[in-house]
Parts: sequence; structure tokens; C-alpha cells
Amino acid sequence: MLQAYKILAKQEGISNNEAKALIDAGVVSAKGEKIVIARALMSEKTEFKLIRIEKPKIIYEDNNIIALNKPAFAVSEKIAENLAKSDKNITLLNRLDKETSGVLLLAKNEEFRAKAVTQFKACRVKKTYYAILVGILAEDLDIDLPLSTIKTKSGAFSKIDLKNGKTAITHAQPLLCEGKKTLAKIEIETGRTHQIRVHLAHAGYGVYGDSKYAKSTAKRVFLHSYETEILGLRFRAALTKDFGAIFELPSELTH
Repeated sequence: MLQAYKILAKQEGISNNEAKALIDAGVVSAKGEKIVIARALMSEKTEFKLIRIEKPKIIYEDNNIIALNKPAFAVSEKIAENLAKSDKNITLLNRLDKETSGVLLLAKNEEFRAKAVTQFKACRVKKTYYAILVGILAEDLDIDLPLSTIKTKSGAFSKIDLKNGKTAITHAQPLLCEGKKTLAKIEIETGRTHQIRVHLAHAGYGVYGDSKYAKSTAKRVFLHSYETEILGLRFRAALTKDFGAIFELPSELTH
């Protein structure tokens, strides 16, 4: 038996630190299960599979804003850091969870950033997501439950908090059902941390692959930021291929 990261390092011909980083990024699996603990003891004959992280694709760019299609497992902050190497004025306007894909926005100057932040704070930004949910969602679902978030060593954790939570409103509309899963269109009026994941899990329809809130395992959290409208601009990111491996998607969602 040997620690997982050491086996991976040997398999991939990389350093131990690089192997740990890959496991922490959530892109390493064995026997169909994601490896989450780098120091877990495993057989030295274990064969790992790695998800190769794609590069973000530019959807739109002008003098004020960059809109990207963020791939799953890419870290929002690292994307901003890389872009800021060539232009120090570039800053994140929104962030997506590591395993969430879709529209990511970055400001290119302070004036536009300030205007955009005002829109986000006033809940004037329209955000549409698609998610694969565990279970059959038979009708539209509206959730208005306040959330509070705490920071932990393993990351942020949000929960329903009727006493001290901040307003959070989520609308889910079922589109397709296959087996015991539902493809749903989701719109949020607020942007609380993990809002969609917590609300849908609380309602009994957790996001497929969300081990934190829905106790569901898959190669990723199947949540995608499809469309964002802000300051008269609208950005859309086609659904990723892995969604299409589970549902036969309408063509308008993949282009």
C-alpha cells in the first residue's frame, strides 16, 4: 500500500507536489471513483485516470469586459491571475465554483468594474444556469429561502438559515427526464455562495455529482452557467459535451 499521490506521481512521471495538486483539483479517479484524499493508502497497482482541463474560450471581448466559457475544474481566480499578467487592470466580476462551467466575466478597467459591481449588488444581473438533477422534477420549482455561509478549511459551506441568512431566490424548470435524472433550467435572482446546489438539495433534487450537498458522485458537479445579462450585454456559453453524454440536448443549447 502507498499514498495515492505517490502512486500518481510515478504513473504520470511528475513530482509529488504536482500529483497532490491534481488530486486536490478533483481531476483524478480510479475504478470510477474520484480520488479526494491525496494521502489515502491504495494498492501500488492502482491505475488512475485524469480529466484533462480545457483552456477557457473567449466568448466576447471589448475595451471594458472579457466574457469566457470556463471549463469544469478550472479555477476562476487562477484564470484572472493569468490574464492579469498581460493586463494588470483585469479583475473578476463573478466567480464560478471549480467544477461549474460556463460564463465567467472579467472587467478590463475600474470604471466598468464599479458599474458592474453595482448591478450585481442590486440583483440586476440576469443569470441562467442548466443543471442535471438527481430525481424526477415534475413541475416548476420556486425556492425563496435565506442562506448563510461559513468558511472552513475545506472551503465554503452554505446552509438554509431562516434566522440570520441572506435572501436567496432560485427558480427551476424541468426540461428533460432520463432514468432518474432531470435536466433543468435554473434562474437565480440572487447570487449567494453555492445557492443553486443548497436550494436544490434542500428541495430533494440535488445537483448530480455534488458530493458536498447532495451526496451524489460523478466525475463533476453538473452545473453550467449558460447565460448572463448585465448592463445591456448578454453572454451565452454552450453546454459542455459531458451534459450531452447524459441527455440528448436541443441543438440551441450546444451552439
